[in-house]
Amino acid sequence: MTDTEIELSVIPDLGAIDAAEWDACACPEAADRGPPADPFTTHRFLRALELSHSVGPRTGWQPQHLIARAGGAVIAVAPMYAKGHSQGEYIFDHNWAHAWERAGGSYYPKLQIAVPFTPATGRRFLVKPGHESTGLQALVQGAETVCEQHDLSSLHVTFCTKAEREAGEALGLMGRSSQQYHWFNDGYADFDGFLAALSSRKRKTIRKERAVAQGFGGAINAYTGDALRPEHWDAFWRFYQDTGRRKWGSPYLSRAFFDEVQATMRDDVLLVLAERDGVPVAGALNFIGRDVLYGRYWGCTEHHPALHFELCYYQAIDFAIEHGLGRVEAGAQGDHKLARGYLPVTCHSLHHIPNEGFRRAIAQFLEAEARAVAEDIEVLTSYGPFRRVMQEEQE
Repeated sequence: MTDTEIELSVIPDLGAIDAAEWDACACPEAADRGPPADPFTTHRFLRALELSHSVGPRTGWQPQHLIARAGGAVIAVAPMYAKGHSQGEYIFDHNWAHAWERAGGSYYPKLQIAVPFTPATGRRFLVKPGHESTGLQALVQGAETVCEQHDLSSLHVTFCTKAEREAGEALGLMGRSSQQYHWFNDGYADFDGFLAALSSRKRKTIRKERAVAQGFGGAINAYTGDALRPEHWDAFWRFYQDTGRRKWGSPYLSRAFFDEVQATMRDDVLLVLAERDGVPVAGALNFIGRDVLYGRYWGCTEHHPALHFELCYYQAIDFAIEHGLGRVEAGAQGDHKLARGYLPVTCHSLHHIPNEGFRRAIAQFLEAEARAVAEDIEVLTSYGPFRRVMQEEQE
């Protein structure tokens, strides 16, 4: 198949493409009615962001989704946005923006292939099975063309898979390394099985932490699917607003987003609430993938010792073990996750800088950054909570 046989287009909202056409590229593994590898690139998740006005012209995230067709049939898609800032990305390029603007350029708008507000690794070049090479190449070339036709400073593909990074680098994109903390299920039968893999001191610390948290004066309950009720989202919205104000200045997601989740995605989420006398006082929101539980948001209206660790990390581990999931991704940053069994891992992104001089400078930075990230991961892993024999086996 030649490039001339592929038609590329940009659509300003997902309402312009049928959900089945998008999902045939985004999550073909879910065609057997199982869960998608991750729910974040599904039509329902990205559309929920749009319908709730969490993304759109006034948010600095303007949808410009890329569609590739062959013979009139959709073969590949990418969730792409024109960005007027660098918020909600978690792969930080603020220094790049400052440098470019000091040199007299305009860094914004830029192009971002990503899931807004979601630092979770997954496919970003969504290609229908049977079109892998042709579809990915078409999307990369299409995104580069949009970037250059509109004289944009840059294109960024964030939290892509390692395989996509390698393929993108082969096509001339620049790869970047960053770091997160993930928990890995080593076939544990239960939480005590996980604890048995830890050093004695860490094991005792976690047991004490869980006892303190669970003694907050109420009950901890987990909700998913039809067990979720609108009042649960009312409570979580209060938690989310509090966290958003403290971390970002204002929440990224609108209240309507959680209504969309209740309507179309309640089977994809796990909401863990700490409740006293039936009233939620803290909560953690997770999204459920085929083999991964993704921790996303936490908040509270009352502060209790260790409750954050219990709801966000230990309850997630409990769920993953019970449901046979292989991994828990606990979101961005947080060295405190290391002591709780979450190990540092490399995350990947890709970048295209049309300006040759700026591209050379960024390439030098990325090379040095990659070395630093690798060294940090090696050192942090050595300080992990696992018994030494376990660490040696993992290495």
